Amino acid sequence: MKTTHFKNTKISYTDQGKGSVVILLHGFLENSTMWKYLAPVLAKKNRVICIDLLGHGQTDCLGYIHSMEDMADAVHHVISELKIRKAVFVGHSMGGYVALAVAELYPEFMKGVVLLNSTSRADSDERIANRTRAIKAVKQNYIAAVRMSIANLFSEENRTKLSEQIEWVREEALQTPLQGIIAAQEGMKLRKDREVILHFATYPILLILGKKDPVLNYEENVEQIEGTNVKLISFNDGHMSHLENQTELEHVLIKFLKVSLNTNFTNSTN
Repeated sequence: MKTTHFKNTKISYTDQGKGSVVILLHGFLENSTMWKYLAPVLAKKNRVICIDLLGHGQTDCLGYIHSMEDMADAVHHVISELKIRKAVFVGHSMGGYVALAVAELYPEFMKGVVLLNSTSRADSDERIANRTRAIKAVKQNYIAAVRMSIANLFSEENRTKLSEQIEWVREEALQTPLQGIIAAQEGMKLRKDREVILHFATYPILLILGKKDPVLNYEENVEQIEGTNVKLISFNDGHMSHLENQTELEHVLIKFLKVSLNTNFTNSTN
């Protein structure tokens, strides 16, 4: 694990492989270890950088609220220090929100974006209320709240089949400090709608959704790409495609990287 400092806060990341750059951004209650299967596969032909976002993994907390813009600034700091000019960003769930914040704040770095089990839309009132309840629950019983939230990310069929993987995800999630959990939830509650990026981006965007995702409603999230050039890949499982659909996801991303890294993309409706 390598480290750098941003606003007196330690940011941790891994850097492997050579070639065109792919930035992997984990989701809420995750860290860069979530990419342990995918990163080595992509690193065979690319330079793959996995960043621990604020308050997650081995990256410290920056404040009481970690906005998606704060997260994006930290990511920008890492890639600037590494003198990276352009990259494809793959963001899982919250990591997708961060990738879109990077796209808005630092568009010159974008070569492509993959929203993995993620959305460009802001939280609904219902989602905001759910996050408020989740913050209260984790303050009252940290371990129980974290353990319950992890199981709820997988499709019902996979909760038994992938029990060992789920337990591993839980153990990693329990490394997340309470302040990191609350700061991220508060930041996600505040995040802005960035659907406009899907319509006007000058680089390819891929949306990957699970049809049985307990967190993101599949039909509602397909709506956001109507009238855009965003490509949709659908899996028949839940919110954790990197574990529930591991092999298929590897093939999809390798194909997307070939297109986005080797062609000049123009946004048109032809």
